[in-house]
Amino acid sequence: MYIYNVTINIDESVHLEWLTWIETHIPEVLNTGKFTAAKLTEVLVDEDMGGRTYSVQYSANTKEDIENYYKYDAERLRAKGLKKFSDKMLSFRTELKLIKEFYPTNISN
Repeated sequence: MYIYNVTINIDESVHLEWLTWIETHIPEVLNTGKFTAAKLTEVLVDEDMGGRTYSVQYSANTKEDIENYYKYDAERLRAKGLKKFSDKMLSFRTELKLIKEFYPTNISN
């Protein structure tokens, strides 16, 4: 599994508007057919620049799925957010490859 992670810092002045918008944006990204699921998380840090920071983690079956997202969909979908929030939003992207998941095997009290 691969993870396409988008980390976003959003200015407090548009924070609530952005939260409403991102809940419509994530399904648009999922509806491209390139991803199987998404998680929206808040990054629990105090930013020197202010604002709030979030991470959206999109799960993909293959690296090719992410590459096809870049090729066919990313520019159009990113433009919507940039147009709406322009200088009030800063984001960067990271691609991750899941190597192995670990779970507790013996939990003692």
